[in-house]
Amino acid sequence: QLQLVESGGGLVQPGGSLRLSCAASGFTLDNYAVGWFRQAPGKEREGVSCISSSDSRTYYADSVKGRFTISRDNAGNTVSLQMNSLNPEDTAVYYCAARTFTTVQAMCVSFQHFGMDHWGKGTLVTVSS
Repeated sequence: QLQLVESGGGLVQPGGSLRLSCAASGFTLDNYAVGWFRQAPGKEREGVSCISSSDSRTYYADSVKGRFTISRDNAGNTVSLQMNSLNPEDTAVYYCAARTFTTVQAMCVSFQHFGMDHWGKGTLVTVSS
């Protein structure tokens, strides 16, 4: 079965850190751009950060620049999102997705206009004191 599985979500205090992981099973991520997306209650899903398949180009939404870092481990077939200096506005369900033949900016900014090859089911991140 081809799937992406997110892990690492949880409850964290403002200013804290979490590391999310996206693991692929049934296929390899080598040829896929991978992105992290989030959806807060009552809001539309938005692209947070994306990383290319080949040269590890990255894209970050303005709201997370300088705080979040995306990285990939092709040997481990995973993509991670290190989240620092978290604030309540980061509270959301975080999803990872994978797609071939896309740029990181298109994937993160315009994903609503084209389909992803694979989506995970999401992991909840809650930032609260």
